[in-house]
Amino acid sequence: MKNIIKTLNYALGAYIIYIIIFGGIVLSFYKHNTSNYLETHPVERFWGEKTGQDRVVLVEDRYNSGIARIDFIENAKETLDISYYAIDNGISSDIFLGCILNAANRGVKVRLLLDGSLQNIIEMKEAKYTIFQHPNIELKFYDTSGFFRPWSWNNRLHDKYIIADNQIAMIGGRNIGDRYFAKERKNGDIVNDRDVVIINTDSQNTSNSAIYQMREYFNYVWNHKYSKCPVKKLTQRQERKGQAKAEYLNKNIEKVRKDNPEMFNQSIDWLAISLPTNKVTLIHNPIERFNKEPWCWYEITNLAERAKEFIFIQSPYIIPTKDMLKHIGTIDVPRENIDILTNSLASTPNAMAYSGHIRHRKKMVDFGANVYEFQGPGSIHAKSYIFDDRISLVGSFNMDSRSTYLSTETMVVIDSKEFANHLKKVIEDNSNNSLKVLENYSYEYNSAVEEGEVLLSKVIKIRILSIITYLFDYML
Repeated sequence: MKNIIKTLNYALGAYIIYIIIFGGIVLSFYKHNTSNYLETHPVERFWGEKTGQDRVVLVEDRYNSGIARIDFIENAKETLDISYYAIDNGISSDIFLGCILNAANRGVKVRLLLDGSLQNIIEMKEAKYTIFQHPNIELKFYDTSGFFRPWSWNNRLHDKYIIADNQIAMIGGRNIGDRYFAKERKNGDIVNDRDVVIINTDSQNTSNSAIYQMREYFNYVWNHKYSKCPVKKLTQRQERKGQAKAEYLNKNIEKVRKDNPEMFNQSIDWLAISLPTNKVTLIHNPIERFNKEPWCWYEITNLAERAKEFIFIQSPYIIPTKDMLKHIGTIDVPRENIDILTNSLASTPNAMAYSGHIRHRKKMVDFGANVYEFQGPGSIHAKSYIFDDRISLVGSFNMDSRSTYLSTETMVVIDSKEFANHLKKVIEDNSNNSLKVLENYSYEYNSAVEEGEVLLSKVIKIRILSIITYLFDYML
């Protein structure tokens, strides 16, 4: 017995070393591929000379963003292409899946693409059987995490968007979960995020619309060898589980409709509330394992280098690598005209990521930018950029190494003075719950904003994690 235990301990130790090497250390040595991307994707392509065919709507409010997704699914007539990083177990996911099932029942062809994380596999355990049995729904997981493939653990699909009938799309930073859509929650776990709805106003000319680009990208990832159907054939037991899940989702959505009729049959007139654009362009990272060529980061830094007057950056946390910092140093905008909005120690729910961010907090302030930290309630999860009151970016890209080199990411670049001004005003209104960080790294006094309370246990946890994560900043 002792020999067996000893052997198991050796095996466990060897496996841990294997994970550390091939799931972590290898990334510090592996250099990403280089291509002629920058030559074939000039930064000038983001500007349009006249009003374009795509119009946009900013979706900021948590509850309304949930209503918007229901509206998209309810009003789809032919197709729904849906891609998300995470579906959390809860009321929102049950409504989301129930609406998808209803759409498929009336003939809409649905393709659902999810990250292959263990969480999604668990959350979709029974729903995948329901989907497999439905002739109008397909489900794929992107790069399912393998027990003996630790390098795949960092190859995550971080995209978050919906395309309906190839005419209207929604893209942003929200996952599917109660904390992203609830008006309030008793435990205070709410997440403030941002979406953009894009409407193609010329159905006869789809190739010049950003929605066409999004559809092409979706097809690219959907048909990629990393994206696979989780079920090939069902056992009788799995069939029964799938049928039971379908019955639950159908009954649940009927009950929600009865109890909350205001959430359904909205038929939102997106065109009436939209803003004009000169051009909307999708940007995304390549599909590769290990370190990717940083396409999104190329685009963001090129736009920053073109800016002359003003830059706004919002990210839940900021963890730049040395290579990323080199690009930041080339910006010509006066540093007092660079605003950064991120979470405070009090508001952040992500201790691991914030343990990397906290090491760069002083550098941001010393750089001379205006750094604002959100104090709550909840946290901010939106990822947005504004350059010179004309170009705006909204999507899934965090300003960290993971979004730059490891994950799939999608952002839309919007050339529109109207939208940039609207986004800036909304952010300024939301910044009323933020405090500016002074040169001595304390907060500037603001009688209207109370500094968020931080538990000592949280401070200790993040400080300890910060020492540990210092060794693998490139993975945060």
